Amino acid sequence: MAHGHTHSHGPAAPVSLHLRKVIAAVLIPFATAVLVGLAVLWPGGTPAHERTGVGFDRQTEQGKVVSVEYVDCKDVNAAQVPPTGDTTTPQGREAVNAQQGQCAKATIEVTTGNDKGRTFIEIVQPDAPRQLREGQGVVVAYAPDAPRDLQYSVTDVNRKLPMVLLAGIFALAVVLVGRLRGLMALIALAVSFLVLTFFILPAILQGSNPLVVAVVGSSAIMLIALYMCHGLSARTSVAVLGTLISLLLIGLLGSLFIGWASLTGNTDDNTGLIHGLYPDIDMSGLLLAGVIIGSLGVLDDVTVTQTSAVWELHQADPRMGPRALYRAGIRIGRDHIASVVNTLVLAYAGAALPLLLLFSIAQSSVGTVANSELVAEEIVRTLVGSIGLVASVPVTTALAALVVSADRPGPSESRPARGGRRRRAK
Repeated sequence: MAHGHTHSHGPAAPVSLHLRKVIAAVLIPFATAVLVGLAVLWPGGTPAHERTGVGFDRQTEQGKVVSVEYVDCKDVNAAQVPPTGDTTTPQGREAVNAQQGQCAKATIEVTTGNDKGRTFIEIVQPDAPRQLREGQGVVVAYAPDAPRDLQYSVTDVNRKLPMVLLAGIFALAVVLVGRLRGLMALIALAVSFLVLTFFILPAILQGSNPLVVAVVGSSAIMLIALYMCHGLSARTSVAVLGTLISLLLIGLLGSLFIGWASLTGNTDDNTGLIHGLYPDIDMSGLLLAGVIIGSLGVLDDVTVTQTSAVWELHQADPRMGPRALYRAGIRIGRDHIASVVNTLVLAYAGAALPLLLLFSIAQSSVGTVANSELVAEEIVRTLVGSIGLVASVPVTTALAALVVSADRPGPSESRPARGGRRRRAK
């Protein structure tokens, strides 16, 4: 997703009216096409479906732990120890643990919904990763078809307070450091989430082509975020063009290699549930849409920084031609490439760390791990996104060098002298 960062590059020097017209002639049709795409593909909301009660597709309510009592596990567990007493298997160890130690017998009160005030019992095993404590907020799942005593169960804890507090600290830090630009970055971030929530996700669920939806939605996010954070200027417009070209390259490469590698996009319980609920969704197209959206957030950082670098070089030495500007800008871009690609690879590796641990436990070879669809998806996602990021540096630098070098103010258009003050006519 696109993000508005708070690099402070200073105000851009004004460009000639002719150059502004050329840039507008390119960007206005593009922005118009994005608006038309939004209007044509705009969904009427998320399509309704009958809940399956599986995974995230469950009816949930809020609850609270009223009391916790510790009892012998033998008294509350129906599991039996294997007759042989064999604990070398996971099933045997679980059965033994279920009969030993003190289990928590928690009384849970439902605090929202039609059954508000209703209580039920939840048994927590001593080796369970999540233990309950009195007064703790929890999320409970409701299964209407189950027997009354088994209709409710605890599925998670309520962690809204720490999440909201952390988001507040983040917003405060961004505004304190970035000031007005930081505030605009937060607004752009909120708009990005709105586009994702009210356009991209419902449109995909409604059956629209995920690739087309991702391109239109990402373009809308890009236009809003970049212009909102960096102002309506020629410099920002060049960054928009560089980002657009890089996104198209990512889309083409992603489509080619996702198809060539036979990646289905249906690799875990969550994607399987989505495909089961909405069988018309193109799951490989959904994977490609994720690659495009995931790359957008880093792309705008690279393109804006490269464009600003070229602009500042030109202001420092207006005699530099496009070739000299490109060479100087690309030297800056090489450092940016190294840090950004490393960041992207580590981000994907961190997200897939539990999966990589499982392969390490199984002592699988690198070739076997890379060939599995779960890991192959992340490899394709990472490499395609990284190629787009690498390509964005020379593309954006070349565009910026050509644009800023072609700027020739007319006689009626004056430009501030270096230092920010206009020279007085003698």
